[in-house]
Amino acid sequence: MKSLLVIGASGHARVVADAAVETGYRKVGLIDDVLPAGAVSGPFEVVGRSSDLESRLPEWGEAIVGIGDNYRRLALLERLRTMGYILPTIVHPSAVVSRHAGLGVGTFVAAGSMIATGASLGEGVLVNTGATIDHDCDLGGAVHISPGAHLGGNVSVGKCTWIGIGAVVKHGVQIGADAIVGAGAVVVSDLLGGRTFVGSPARVLRNRSHR
Repeated sequence: MKSLLVIGASGHARVVADAAVETGYRKVGLIDDVLPAGAVSGPFEVVGRSSDLESRLPEWGEAIVGIGDNYRRLALLERLRTMGYILPTIVHPSAVVSRHAGLGVGTFVAAGSMIATGASLGEGVLVNTGATIDHDCDLGGAVHISPGAHLGGNVSVGKCTWIGIGAVVKHGVQIGADAIVGAGAVVVSDLLGGRTFVGSPARVLRNRSHR
């Protein structure tokens, strides 16, 4: 029986868990440090805390991080790898992903999204519902593409950057690491990392404190 632990118990974690069931996992459990073991989040049961992960390895074997925060997701992904978990890539059956696109381990591709030929996604990337990533895009590790965001071809997005819901990024644009592109923003030129951008065309709102 294919079994999977999803780290987290929020709405996003349930979306990941639901997609895992649709891809053939028969047993899906949640790991959470807020809800107690035995609690349920939607149709899924919390089976333990993060401190239980090592002891759960023989029973479960595979795990994915269902947490939206990019830095926490990346750190947890590395922790799971160190423990010996298999880190699957989960792609909802309704997503369209070119066989010539590359997806890193621990990446999640949600329902209705599209990833075109030549695109390369790093580890722990989130491609949310209805987002599109066109040809030859290059996304660093733990990038988060929010629902309904659209990236033109040859776009580069740096590690741990968050593209907000409904944002549009013009063909060929480069966005640095640790940036936030706000909801509905229109990006028509390159953006530096470590900043928050909003508006159409996207402009700097503030600098971000580096972690």
